[in-house]
Amino acid sequence: MNARRMLLAVVCSALPLVGFAQGRFGPPPPPAGPPKTAREAAPVDLTGTWVSIVSEDWRWRMLTPTRGDFQSIPLNAEGKKVGLAWDATRDETLGLQCKSFGAPALLRIPGRVRISWQDDQTLKIETDAGMQTRLLRFNAPPTTTEDKSWQGYSVANWERQLRGHGAGESFALFSGAIGRGGRSLEVTTTNLREGYYRRNGPPYSADAKVEEYFDYHKEPNGDEWFTVTTVVTDPKYLTGVFVTSTDFKKQKSAAGWDPTPCTSR
Repeated sequence: MNARRMLLAVVCSALPLVGFAQGRFGPPPPPAGPPKTAREAAPVDLTGTWVSIVSEDWRWRMLTPTRGDFQSIPLNAEGKKVGLAWDATRDETLGLQCKSFGAPALLRIPGRVRISWQDDQTLKIETDAGMQTRLLRFNAPPTTTEDKSWQGYSVANWERQLRGHGAGESFALFSGAIGRGGRSLEVTTTNLREGYYRRNGPPYSADAKVEEYFDYHKEPNGDEWFTVTTVVTDPKYLTGVFVTSTDFKKQKSAAGWDPTPCTSR
């Protein structure tokens, strides 16, 4: 009987504390509403027309490099062999003029990009160079049954989540790209057709994976920029990751937009 009285006393003494806690913190929060769409959740506005600013790698971006000029691309022996067999005329004959306009290389090509929302969950990037269209899908499954294509299958996310220490995450962490308060766009692209990093034939395979980190910033004078860091891994043709960084400045209009088809030269 004494033990039961002691237990009752402990419970009764705790009741005021429970009441205090409820009064201090309030009732549980109401159920969350429907999740925001990617368009509603966007921390920055990337829509509009942007022009690439070529401030580096001029000889590889503004000109068609000479045969065998694969500097800065970590090609393995097989990749170099395939690259040295590059033949622009053969590509044209086979209708493969767009091999250097695939997702791993597209944003390195000088020109303009036009970004818009195709729908509330899909960001669309169009380029005048090569007249290509990329679709960045939010809240999408990681794989697809679609046929392989130059632009592949891209899954996008506004939030930076360090899922592990893969090639992309490690580079982004090292460069400071991760951890900027969700101000940037993260894109992973797979399901690619084989193509080239540059017009002179350095290859990437259908097994290549592209991770991109779009970082937006605004200058004190109002100029808007984004920098896309592109990290490519390819077990077939690369000895390590291939990393590039490309700058774009927003235009006030679509002036200069000049759609031109892919070319092998």
